Amino acid sequence: MVKIGYDIYDSIIGKLYVVVSDKGVERVLLDKDEFDNYIQKNDIKEDKDICRETIRQLSEYFNQSRKDFDLKINIDTTEFRKSVYNEVIKIPYGQKRSYTDIAKAIQNEKAVRAVGQANRVNNIIIIIPCHRVIGKSGKMVGYAGNKIDIKEKLLRLEERF
Repeated sequence: MVKIGYDIYDSIIGKLYVVVSDKGVERVLLDKDEFDNYIQKNDIKEDKDICRETIRQLSEYFNQSRKDFDLKINIDTTEFRKSVYNEVIKIPYGQKRSYTDIAKAIQNEKAVRAVGQANRVNNIIIIIPCHRVIGKSGKMVGYAGNKIDIKEKLLRLEERF
């Protein structure tokens, strides 16, 4: 039986709702309603121990003593989205790529909108750093739904390190 639990981390961008299992990080969410629905649907209980390492690394990221995460992730999604997330994870700390860049990197140049959609539904924010993906023109577009202000805050944080 897979052990799974959650914890809540108060970060500089607000509460982060963290879900971790024996298989890896399952969720890092900003939206409380989405989190509540997920844990109720899956009957997940609070478990600070299983989340401890993820919370520690998130804290180090926000304290600017960590640029890269060393965590196993477990994301249940399509192969296309996994390819997008695997490419997004490669974006170096403090750098940005466009949705077009990601589409080209996964060898699917026409999938720019699908790349955007994959980033929009990313359930492991920050660790899968979709905040580093911007519009081709350099414009800030979409983050965790409509939270562009948080995307900008994360990018500013990374610029200062």
